[in-house]
Formats: sequence, structure tokens, C-alpha cells
Amino acid sequence: MTTVLTPASPLTAADRCDRCGAQAYLRVVLISGGELLFCAHHGRKFEPELKKIAAEIQDETGRLTAGPTVAADDER
Repeated sequence: MTTVLTPASPLTAADRCDRCGAQAYLRVVLISGGELLFCAHHGRKFEPELKKIAAEIQDETGRLTAGPTVAADDER
């Protein structure tokens, strides 16, 4: 049997860390099914254990260091 993972949608401000309730920047799809969401802090803290049980890890922590997005003049 072949399992195909569909691309996950980007995380939004409505996605919250399952540990503390902060904005989630990591989605962990579990081998057993289901998913967990973590903020950057808890994602780093639990990373070794999560790698053991994850089918996929969607890491969007790079958004924390990205520069601000500026609207074009015609969008203001």
C-alpha cells in the first residue's frame, strides 16, 4: 500500500500551539494519524521525540525572521 500525503495548507494566526496556545508554526502529522500543532518554542523543545512519531513535519518557523511585507502603492 502506498500512502500519499497531500500538501498541508499554510498555518495561520488561528492555528494555536497544543501545548501553550501561542500561534503555531509547526504542524506534526503523526504516523498513527492526526496532527499536533506547536509554537516555535515547543516545537524545538519536543523535536527529538516528535521526529520519532512523525510522518511529516511542516515547519514554518522561518516566517518569524522574514522581513515585513510592504503593500504596493496601488494597494494602499
